[in-house]
Amino acid sequence: MNVAVVGATGMVGNVMMEVLKERSFPITQLIPVASEKSVGKVIDFGSLKCPVVSLETAVQMKPDVAIFSAGGETSLEWAPKFAAVGTIVIDNSSAWRMDPDKKLIVPEINGDLLTENDKIIANPNCSTIQLVMALAPLHKLYNVKRVIVSTYQSITGTGVKAVQQLENEREGISGEMAYAYPIDKNCIPHCDSFLDNGYTKEEMKLSNETKKILDPSIRVTATAVRVPVVGGHSEAVNVEFERDFDLNEVRKTLHETEGITLKDDPTSNMYPMPRYAQSKDDVFVGRIRRDETQENTLNMWIVADNLRKGAATNAVQIAELLVKKGILKAGQTSAQFSA
Repeated sequence: MNVAVVGATGMVGNVMMEVLKERSFPITQLIPVASEKSVGKVIDFGSLKCPVVSLETAVQMKPDVAIFSAGGETSLEWAPKFAAVGTIVIDNSSAWRMDPDKKLIVPEINGDLLTENDKIIANPNCSTIQLVMALAPLHKLYNVKRVIVSTYQSITGTGVKAVQQLENEREGISGEMAYAYPIDKNCIPHCDSFLDNGYTKEEMKLSNETKKILDPSIRVTATAVRVPVVGGHSEAVNVEFERDFDLNEVRKTLHETEGITLKDDPTSNMYPMPRYAQSKDDVFVGRIRRDETQENTLNMWIVADNLRKGAATNAVQIAELLVKKGILKAGQTSAQFSA
């Protein structure tokens, strides 16, 4: 089928194309879409030579599916235009996540909600995805009441500019700054912009998106921190349940959950770290232990590659699920809009 990747020249866009190849998604034509300055650039996609096109051109080509990773403003303007010609849009920005008429999907958790009426589908925030992947199976067993999460987020979540800043600082080179402060040998408790309530947008995404995906009654409070790491986000998570739990059952449940790798043996220094998660699709969970200060409360440590499961892989998995359910079919736009 014909697949457009909007934001193809960005970090997430590049990973999206890698994941599409790795997972052998059925592609007849890849349509890389980027800003005007990149139009005409040729991208190699397996045996295909794919010229970058503009958004206007991509809409006219009526792809079967368009996977967006080009920022919220672009998504708000262009996703409806793609949907209007029959293209199913999977959007990686925050533009549609909290829209009550749009589904916010992690396939392993709530993919069953997707129907033929869903023309614009939202991909959750990277930090939210890894959090809910670990919470979902435990919520079914014990009912999550409250979550306290502190994130340790990779600079790749900010983009190429942040990676360049870190590299410049480590080489002693002055250059453009993605952050207000140096990131090397530093931690910056500032992910996205601050809101009137004192929290950042990133912190509120964790709260609001978790409620929408899992359960609106769950209370979530977050502190999001940028750290000088390339290749994965980490989260220290404290979870209060309505019912008591058995640690062996917790470990067994997580071990048996699709998309999760349990890495939890402190006696042999086995626990999740970004260097293990980098370029992998699973969410890694470890440091599982009871909170000894409060009843029915668990501590755990969650790590995932924010560009993979946190963004590109989850989006491609949504597309795969749409194909499996018969919602996404090759040639659907040309057949539907042939007139």
